[in-house]
Amino acid sequence: MVEAERAGGAAEGFRVAAAGATARMRAARLALWAVAAILAVRQSAVVLRTPRGERLTDLETRLGPAGVLHATGSLYGSTRFTGTPFSGLLLKPLTRAAEQALGGGWVFGSLLLAVALGLVAARALPRPVSRRTSLLAAPVAVSLLMLSLPVRNTLWLGQTSIVPVLLVLLGCFAARGRRTGGALIGVAAALQPTVLLFVPLLHFTGRSRAAAATAATFAAATALTWAAMPHDSYTYWVHHVAGVGLGGPADDLANQSLHGALLRLGLTGPPEIALFLALGAAVAVLGVRRAVRCARDGQLLLAVAITGCAAVAVSPTAWQHQVLWVLLAVVGRVGRRARDRWVWPVTVVLVMTLPATMLLPDLTVLHPLRENAVLVVALAAATAVPFLPRTSPYYRSPVPAERAAPVPARFRHVPLVPALRRTVTRPNLLLELLLIRVTYAAYAQVRLAAAGGRERAEEHGWQILGLERFLRLDIEYAVNHAVVRTGRLRDFFDFYYTSFHFAVPLAVLGVLYWRRPADYRWARSALGFATLLALAGFWLYPLAPPRLMPGFGIVDTVHGAQDFSRPDYGTLTALTNQYAAMPSLHFGWSLWCGLVIAVVAPKAWMKALGLLHPLFTASAIVATGNHWVLDAPGGALVVGAGFGLTYVLRGPRARTPAAAARTTGQADSPCASPRT
Repeated sequence: MVEAERAGGAAEGFRVAAAGATARMRAARLALWAVAAILAVRQSAVVLRTPRGERLTDLETRLGPAGVLHATGSLYGSTRFTGTPFSGLLLKPLTRAAEQALGGGWVFGSLLLAVALGLVAARALPRPVSRRTSLLAAPVAVSLLMLSLPVRNTLWLGQTSIVPVLLVLLGCFAARGRRTGGALIGVAAALQPTVLLFVPLLHFTGRSRAAAATAATFAAATALTWAAMPHDSYTYWVHHVAGVGLGGPADDLANQSLHGALLRLGLTGPPEIALFLALGAAVAVLGVRRAVRCARDGQLLLAVAITGCAAVAVSPTAWQHQVLWVLLAVVGRVGRRARDRWVWPVTVVLVMTLPATMLLPDLTVLHPLRENAVLVVALAAATAVPFLPRTSPYYRSPVPAERAAPVPARFRHVPLVPALRRTVTRPNLLLELLLIRVTYAAYAQVRLAAAGGRERAEEHGWQILGLERFLRLDIEYAVNHAVVRTGRLRDFFDFYYTSFHFAVPLAVLGVLYWRRPADYRWARSALGFATLLALAGFWLYPLAPPRLMPGFGIVDTVHGAQDFSRPDYGTLTALTNQYAAMPSLHFGWSLWCGLVIAVVAPKAWMKALGLLHPLFTASAIVATGNHWVLDAPGGALVVGAGFGLTYVLRGPRARTPAAAARTTGQADSPCASPRT
C-alpha cells in the first residue's frame, strides 16, 4: 500500500507539472500572437499615416482615371510598374473612385495574406513536430513576416508579391488534387515568371500531373493576357525581356539577382549576359536538385524555399518585395552541434529584417558582400548550405554543449531564468560576430535617435555643473586647461580617448572567447545589459558635455573648436548623438574591462594593469572636455547593474569542469582545512 501511495503521488505530481507546462506554453502563445498583432498594427499605421502620393506608389501606377481598363497609355509607360501583364489584368476592376477606400483596404488585405502565409508555412513543417513547436510556430511565423523587409516593402508600395508565395504554398500543402495544386502554382508563375522553376521540382518528385497543370495554367493565363492586352504584353515580354529595367535601373542595390550583382561589379554587354545565363543555369540546376532531395526526404517546405531562392537568383530583376522566398529557408537545420544550430536561422532572419548597413561595417573590402546580402543568402540556400536530412541522427538531437558545474547562489530564486544554463564551450564565432555587429549598429541607431533638443541638453548640463559645485567636484575647467597647456599630455589623452574605447573591450572579449569561454558568456551578458541601461539614460536625460556648453570655456581637444552659432555645431552631430554624456560609456566600458580582468586574470600585476584602464579613461574623458565628472559614476552604476542583472538572470559565474574538480578534490582531501 505504501508503494501504491508513492506511485499515485508521483503520478499526481507529474500531471500537475504537465498541466503547468501546458499553461505556460499557452500563455507564451497568446503573448506571441499579441506581438504579431502589434507588429501588424504598427506596419499598417506607418503606411496609412503617410501622405497620399507617397504611399502605395506602385499600386497607383495601375489606376487610370476610370480604372486600369480605361487607363491612358500602357501600364509600362513608366518603369514604376514591375508586375506582369497578368497582374495588371487581374486589377482591371479597380477604379479611381475606389482608391479613396483602397489604401486601408489594400493594406488590410495584404496583412491578411501575410497572416495566411504564416499559418500555411507553420502547418507545412516536417512531421512530427513537438508540442511546443505546434503551439508557437504560427505566431512566430506571422511575427517574422510582419518584421521582414519584403512584407514591409510590399505594404508600402502596394505590391502583390505575397500572392505568388502564398499560391505556391497552397498548391503544395493545402490544395486537394495535384491538378488543382499545379493550377495554383501556374497562377503564381503568371504573376512571377521564375516560379516556373517549380515545374521540374514537381516533375522529379513524382507530381507530373501537377507539373503539367502548372505549365498549362501559366501558358493559358499568359495567352489570355496577350489577347486582352497585346501592347502591354509585348512591352513586358519582348521589349523589357520579362521585366528587365522595370522598377528602376537593373544595377540598383535593390535588385538582388545575379544580373544586378554582375552589373554592380562592372560587367556590361554581351559578356555580362553570357555569364549571367551560365551562372543562372548552374544555380537553377543545383537548386532544383537539392530541392528534389529535400522533398524526397520529407522536407517539402525546405524544398519550396530552396527552389524559391534559386528563382530569386536567376530572375533578371529581384526587387526587395520579391525576395520573400528567402525567409522560408529559415526552416532548414544546419550543424551537428547545438552551438551551431542557430547560425543559419539567425542569419536568414537578420538579413531579411534588417538593412545591410546594420549587418556589415562600411569597409571597402566588404562592399560586394554588403551590397548583395540577400543574394548571397539565396545562393547559399540554393547551392551550398549543408542542410541536414531527417535521417541524420543530428537532425533532432544535435551534440549538446558542455555544461558547467552548478554554482550555488546566495538567493533562493536565483537564477530567475533557468533556461539560461551555464555553458563552458565556446559559442559559434560567426554567430557571435554577427550579433555583436548588429547589436552595435542598433546601439548606434538608438543612441542617435535618443538625441534631445539642444536647449534641454544644455539645461541638464547646467544642472550637473550646479550639483558638482555643491559637491566641490567641478574640476573640468581646471583639468582641461592644464592639459591644453601641456602638449604631450594633451596628445596622450586625445589618443587614449579615441583609441582604447573599442580596442580594449574587443580585446578582452577576444581573449575570453579563446581562453575562458565560460567567463566569456558571463562578461558578454553583463556588457550587453550595461549598454542597454545606458541607452535608457541617453533617452531619458540628454546631457550636453562640457565641450558643448556655451560660455563655459572648455577646449574641445579631440574634435576641434565648435561653432556655437550653428544649431548642429557643425557636421559632427549628423553622425552621432552629441548629447549622450550621461552615463559615460567610455568610463563604463573601461570599468567593465578592469573588473573582468581583475576577476579572471591569474597574476596580480595583470589585475592591477586592468584596473588602471578605467583610471586613465576617467582622466581622459574629463581632460578632453567630453564628460562631466559625474558622468563616470553614472557609467559605473550601469555597469554594476549589468553585472547584477546577469547574476539574477543567469546565476553566479560558471565554473569549468576542471575548476569544479579541483574544488571538489580540495574539499574531499584529508589535508583540507575545515571552513569556519
